[in-house]
Amino acid sequence: MPELPEVETIVSDFNKKIKGLTITKFWSDFPSAIKGATLLKFQREMKNKKILLAQRVGKNIFLNLSDGKSLRIHLRMTGHLLIKIQETRSKKQTKGNTNYFDDKVNQYIHHIWYLDKNKTLEFSDLRKFATMRLLETKEIEKYLAEKKIGIDAMSEKFTLAKFNELLDAKPKMLIGIFLLDQSIISGIGNIYRSEILFAAGVLPERKNESLKKDERKKIFLATKKILKLAIEMRGTSDSDYRDSSGAPGHFQEVLKVYRRDKLPCPEKCGGKILRKKMAQRSVFFCAKCQK
Repeated sequence: MPELPEVETIVSDFNKKIKGLTITKFWSDFPSAIKGATLLKFQREMKNKKILLAQRVGKNIFLNLSDGKSLRIHLRMTGHLLIKIQETRSKKQTKGNTNYFDDKVNQYIHHIWYLDKNKTLEFSDLRKFATMRLLETKEIEKYLAEKKIGIDAMSEKFTLAKFNELLDAKPKMLIGIFLLDQSIISGIGNIYRSEILFAAGVLPERKNESLKKDERKKIFLATKKILKLAIEMRGTSDSDYRDSSGAPGHFQEVLKVYRRDKLPCPEKCGGKILRKKMAQRSVFFCAKCQK
């Protein structure tokens, strides 16, 4: 599932590539992904709307439109959004000599927004779990509250003091589960949870109340540092994630523990990376480096 760095990469691409463009038409062969409206109503709402701004909260994408409404998109497991120029194999669509749109992972197109300037925004989603909803822009904060979406992990408001406040509110919770809970902190998923705790030297099974002051600070700083680096590397392409050009991210090249179970610890401590189920997801760690 795309996490904060992947969604931030997409939103940044949107603001560079399609901000200011107008939607001329919308097509879908899977209208069940549209929530709160029929396909026909959604098509009418989309037509002739200008894209004013793309923004992100946690793993949620919001496209602010010219009529005071916003399109909320959640990519779920395998969704990713591709921006294309409608010229076959245009040089502008490639990176180097590679046309990433030809990759199989980019072929599961179920929704298309036709834009002016000869562009399209196309939604590839192999498992068809992604969802979209149109809502009033002024109601975004209310919507986030109703959906219990917590503070964004890269928000300026997410400070060490705020982190400590959140930890104190859930003393019995395991830190490995705490970091995944989108109602507490939004944006961190399974990949970055494991990497953050490894960098901080803290075992995922520790209860929040057991964390010392310096350990809390290490986790907080690791969260900001790792997410920032992952954004700079355009996300992690662990499976289906691709950026708006159809290209993979690069953070998978520097992963220390995620999906490295049974391999030697990169810190050369003599231990091996272990894998354990936690909150129905696999967490990866080194029992020698993490305490």
